[in-house]
Amino acid sequence: MCEPVHYRIDYEINPWMRRANAVRTERANAQWRGLRETLTALGVEVELVEQGTDTPDMTFTANAGVVVGERFIPANFRFPERQLEEGRFTDWFETHGYRIETVHEPHFWEGEGDVLPADGAVFAGYRFRTEFRALDHIDELLGRETVRLELTDPRFYHLDTCLAPLGGGRGLFYPLAFTEASQKALKEHFPTLIAVSERDAARFACNAVLAGETVVLNTGCGETVRALRDHGFAVAETPMDEFIKAGGSVKCLVLMLDAFREFDGRGRP
Repeated sequence: MCEPVHYRIDYEINPWMRRANAVRTERANAQWRGLRETLTALGVEVELVEQGTDTPDMTFTANAGVVVGERFIPANFRFPERQLEEGRFTDWFETHGYRIETVHEPHFWEGEGDVLPADGAVFAGYRFRTEFRALDHIDELLGRETVRLELTDPRFYHLDTCLAPLGGGRGLFYPLAFTEASQKALKEHFPTLIAVSERDAARFACNAVLAGETVVLNTGCGETVRALRDHGFAVAETPMDEFIKAGGSVKCLVLMLDAFREFDGRGRP
């Protein structure tokens, strides 16, 4: 995670961002601390990377890349406004003993925002921030073929804004964020898919983190919370409205250091 000491909206690179909709800094800091405290109380160990003054979106660490064992595969950000983050994240991982392996430039891709593991498979969203051809190299680095999912709605420009794998063949998703073929692929891989309404999707209900059997998500997603509880999950709600101003919520603020722990680094269980 990255404390949002320099978080602000300096540019507009997704439908949520408006420079006129200024971040309330104290409220954003309180919401971020609340999320960190919630995760810590659920047993999650949190490492911190320092934000640069020139990288206002760096607090959205999920986009930094993916961590596979002792390897870090950094993002190639699509927009120049975020490319300064790449060096800062790479430096942190090098300092902490990770080996850096990169995706061929100029193919853009945006880390765990678009590449998510679940139940032995790896799901990859593409179109808005991750380029289809970049996923060929991701496949090589992971040692397995990703399940590629085409996104259709620019509001849900990363996979983690419209899909949350929850383990055991379960997941949250917003169907209309995907093509029909991608919806079919998801249903083939997830025996239990909880469809999220447009209202809750716009509250970033799918941008959630699973800690044990507790799903952590933004407040105000009542239908989704009831559905999760009906499926046996505990739910922790924490306000994220200051981050939704920039198009992110709970999952966007977290990069999982052990998400690919089932692999030895080349796709073998």
